[in-house]
Order: sequence, then C-alpha cells, then structure tokens
Amino acid sequence: MVHTHLMDKKSLTALARQQLKLAGGTSSGRSSQTVYGGHRRSLRQTVIALAAGQKMAEHESPGEATLFILSGKLNLVAGEDSWKGSTGDLLVLPTDRHSVEAIEDVAFLLTVAM
Repeated sequence: MVHTHLMDKKSLTALARQQLKLAGGTSSGRSSQTVYGGHRRSLRQTVIALAAGQKMAEHESPGEATLFILSGKLNLVAGEDSWKGSTGDLLVLPTDRHSVEAIEDVAFLLTVAM
C-alpha cells in the first residue's frame, strides 16, 4: 500500500526577495509573510524583511525562537549584549527583551515554538 502525503514546498529565497521589495515600498521599511503555522499550530515560521537602518523595537520573545538570515546583515540586541548576523547565520533568540536592527537590507526566517 502506498501512502501519499501532501507536501508544501516554498522557495525562501524567492519569498525573501519578494518581501524585501515590499519592505522597500513601505513607510515602515518592513514586510512579512507567515510561511508555516499560525493559530492552531505550535510552530510558526515567518519570513520578515527589513530595509537598511530599520528596526524592530524591543519586544518579549513569544516562546522558543530562532532567526535564520536568508540575506543581508542585522544586529540583535538584548540588554548589554548584541550579536551581528549575516546570510546563512542561525541565531537563537534570547528569552529576555530584544530588538533587531537591519545593518543592510535583510530578510530572515523567524521560527517560533509556542
């Protein structure tokens, strides 16, 4: 017996490009699209794009979370600590309040386990 499972495939590279283009056209310099999960799932993945110089203000972490940089560079700040990340880097988000600043146009995949 053959079991077939529906699989959903997305190009994160293409999504990153699209979101960066959208971010560049907004006054906030920011755009995002959830690619997996949501309200009824315990895992949520979102592609977020920030134009150079834009910032996501300090906020609490909603749960365990990682940030995978698809393209560009960013600075992750938590209190006195900061981490620079660039294309291909995976950062584990701190549980304390943190902010993200785009050093250059950046797109990243935010994965959150609720």
